[in-house]
Amino acid sequence: MVKKGVILVVDDNKGILEAVRMLLEKHFEKVIVIASPQMIPVTLRGERVDVVLLDMNFSAGINTGNEGLYWLSEIRRVDAALPVVLFTAYADIDLAVRGIKEGAADFVVKPWDNARLLDTLRNALTLKSAGSGRVAAVPAAGDGGEMFWGESRAMMQLRHLVEKVSRTEANVLITGENGTGKEMLAREIHRFSGRNGGPLVTVDMGAITETLFESELFGHVKGAFTDARADRPGKFEAASGGTLFLDEIGNLTYHLQAKLLTVLQNRSVVRVGSNVPVPVNIRLIAATNRDLQEMVTREVFREDLLYRINTIHVEIPPLRERPEDIGALSEIFLLRYAAHYGRAALHLSAAAREKLKIQPWPGNIRELQHTLEKAVIICEGDTLDVGDFDFARQKKELQPKREVATLGEMEYSMIREAMEKYDGNLSLVAAQLGISRQTLYNKIKRYEL
Repeated sequence: MVKKGVILVVDDNKGILEAVRMLLEKHFEKVIVIASPQMIPVTLRGERVDVVLLDMNFSAGINTGNEGLYWLSEIRRVDAALPVVLFTAYADIDLAVRGIKEGAADFVVKPWDNARLLDTLRNALTLKSAGSGRVAAVPAAGDGGEMFWGESRAMMQLRHLVEKVSRTEANVLITGENGTGKEMLAREIHRFSGRNGGPLVTVDMGAITETLFESELFGHVKGAFTDARADRPGKFEAASGGTLFLDEIGNLTYHLQAKLLTVLQNRSVVRVGSNVPVPVNIRLIAATNRDLQEMVTREVFREDLLYRINTIHVEIPPLRERPEDIGALSEIFLLRYAAHYGRAALHLSAAAREKLKIQPWPGNIRELQHTLEKAVIICEGDTLDVGDFDFARQKKELQPKREVATLGEMEYSMIREAMEKYDGNLSLVAAQLGISRQTLYNKIKRYEL
C-alpha cells in the first residue's frame, strides 16, 4: 500500500510528539514534528505540508487554548486551503468547536484513540485533495444551529452550490425531510452572503395562527386591535437589510399565500391598521419538507408563489443516502454531549459505528443527535457499544401490535394515520382529531412527525 500525505505535528510535549510520530509514520508518506509553534511559518515555507495537527496549548502554566486559535489563524494566513486538525485536551472542547468555526478541519481529543486520529487525518487529507480544507462548519453554541457538511459527494456538491448561490440575491427554496438541517442551511446561506452584516429573521410558518399572520409578518399600528398598545414592526421590517427565513412554508393556507405573494411582489408591507406601504429590503429563503409542485397540482399551493420563492432550489439529502457522514457526525455529537454531561472522553466501538451506519434514520440528523445524547447518558464505560443505543422508533414499527399501548403511543399513531389520510394538510388533520391547528403543530414537533 502506497503511503500518501505529509503531516506536520506541532506540540510542545516531546513524549506526545514521539508517540504520534511513531503512529503516523506507518500510515503517511512523511511526518514532520516540531515542538515550538514559532517554527510553523518557516516549516510551511520550506516543506510541502498536506495536513497540520496542531496542539491548542503551548505556554507553560497556561491552558486557555488561545495559543492554538492564534496559530490556526497564522496558518490560514499562509495557506487558507491547508487543513488544520486541532489537538485538544478534554476541557477545551468548546474552544475546539470555536476553532472549527474559524476554519479548522476537525479536532481530536487527548488522550486520543489511534483509529480516530488516523481517520481524522485521512479525512482531512482527502478534503485537501478535493480542494476543501474543512470537514464541518460548526457555529459556536448559541448561534442557533450547526451545519455539518460531512464528507459525502452529495454534501460536497451541495456546499459548492450553496457557496455559489449565497453570493447572489436570488430567493432560495430549501427542501428535505424532517431533521436534515434546513434551518441550519439557511443560516449558512446568510453567513456566506453579502447580507451577513444584517439580521437573519426566522419565522416558523406552521406555528403562526391565521389570525396573527398579518400582524406577525407585516406589523401593526397602535389601536389596530384590542391589544395593539403601540406601533410594532413585523418580521419583514425586522429582516430589512438582511435575510428572512420562512420555515415550513408548505403549511401556509391558500388564502394567506396570496397575501405573502403580494408583499414579495411589491417589496413593501402595509401594517395592520394602516394604509401606508413600508418598503422592505429582504433576501428570502423558504423551506419545507413537502412536495410543493405536487401541492400546486392539487391546487393547495399557489403556482405563482412557488415561482416567486423557487428561483434556486436546494435539496438536502436524507442521512440514509450519505452513510459515510454518520461516523463523523456521531463523533461530534459524542464529544459535545460528553462535555455537556461532565463525562470523560467517550468512544464508539467498531460494532456500534457499523450499527449506526446501517440505521434508516427517518428523523435524520436530529434523530441521530438525540440517539447519541441518550447513549451518553446511559452508558457506564468509556466505550459505547451497540447495547448502549436505543433505536426505539425502529423497534416500535417492527414489533407486532400490542393490545395495550401507552397514551403517547396512541396519540403518535392517531396523528400519523390522520396525516397520511389527509396528506399532511394540518387544517384537515386538526379537524379530524378535534384539536386546534396550533396544538397539532406542537405535537408534530414533539413526535418528530
